[in-house]
Amino acid sequence: MLHHDYNYANDTGDIESMKITILDDYYDTIRHLPCFEKVAAHDVTIWNDHSQDVDVLAERLKDTEVLVLIRERTHIRKALLGRLPNLKLISQRSVYPHIDVDDCTRIGIMLCSSQHAGTPSYATVELTWGLILSAMRLIPQQMKSLQAGTWQMAVGKSVRGRTLGIYGYGRIGKAVAELGNAFGMNVQAWGGEGSLDRARADGIDIPASREAFFATSDVISLHVRLYPSTRGIISSDDLAHMKPTATLVNTSRAPLIEDGALVKALNTGRPGFAAVDVYESEPVTDTTYPLLNMPNVICTPHIGYVTEDEYNVQFTDIFDQIVAFDAGNPINVINPDVVKGE
Repeated sequence: MLHHDYNYANDTGDIESMKITILDDYYDTIRHLPCFEKVAAHDVTIWNDHSQDVDVLAERLKDTEVLVLIRERTHIRKALLGRLPNLKLISQRSVYPHIDVDDCTRIGIMLCSSQHAGTPSYATVELTWGLILSAMRLIPQQMKSLQAGTWQMAVGKSVRGRTLGIYGYGRIGKAVAELGNAFGMNVQAWGGEGSLDRARADGIDIPASREAFFATSDVISLHVRLYPSTRGIISSDDLAHMKPTATLVNTSRAPLIEDGALVKALNTGRPGFAAVDVYESEPVTDTTYPLLNMPNVICTPHIGYVTEDEYNVQFTDIFDQIVAFDAGNPINVINPDVVKGE
């Protein structure tokens, strides 16, 4: 079978057990995390496969009172919400473009989502640098060449002395920039006014224009949250300004780039290379997906935050939200106007 479920029934008698369902735990990681103890006394069901079929999800979740989501893996839309009569709480972390919040409010389902208060996702920072170095030194391609018995296949590029462009200077962007400085790169930033103000305060260079940012960066790394206002914020024209020798790195969200623009840009040679961890529709299981078959692209399957350490940080927040809800003092409430039954 493609899925498994695990039930942890409350046998302590100390608390009233809630029915909690966790979706999309691909590698059965969550029940082994230290923070799982926060909810282990409840009736917890964990699904390890992925389904977006409304009928399948409605059957799985028909008795669920608390739904735990892993990032944006499963869309929770009106058609599904209307078939979940027992659902009281959705607990997750980060942004929520995959959830119909207005319908949650109308039905009486509370959405709680911590917004990374405090520290950045260091796991994402680490993967960003893994992709930068892999792209500049052609590590996957060199490995394939070695496996094929042909030894070296090309000459790579050093990062030292080159220009790193950070698009979106927030918590993650700042941490990526700090490592860029440690590698001896020239760091510059672009983005909204908030990003530019934060970058200036940290002494980061700001180019004279958006066009100059794209034209002068040897590596551009995207670190912007996906909102309706940021969808397609990186345009074909932006990419056309990049050097033929430059690399675009995206560990944020694919729809930040104008639909279809990245593949077209790579085919025309500006930029010359890309390293991506995120895609328009996930999971990507179609082996003919264009980016997977381009020699000037390195792809990873959205693993920026996928470490045991990061999971424990994230699910500590998620489970704390459940504990607070159960105690009658909900935290990180996205839709405070929710009233059950209206």
